Amino acid sequence: MMTPREKWTDERLDDLNRKVDQGFADVKAEMGDRFDRVDSRFDEMDRRLGRLEEGFFALNRTLWGGGFVVIAALIGLIATQL
Repeated sequence: MMTPREKWTDERLDDLNRKVDQGFADVKAEMGDRFDRVDSRFDEMDRRLGRLEEGFFALNRTLWGGGFVVIAALIGLIATQL
């Protein structure tokens, strides 16, 4: 009786090698597609975060401007009371 190790011919090993290579090629292609989709989602997130950041900068400018107006009004009020 032959053991499984003795049944492996060069032809069978070559066939296995081709199947393994094809399997890796398939996985690589599928992962490439998935990475492309993930990259596009990150690009969209970058755009959305950029818009959010612009909103925070605008809010910051408004708050600083309002603070200066309040301080100027308080200084004016104090100056008129002296």
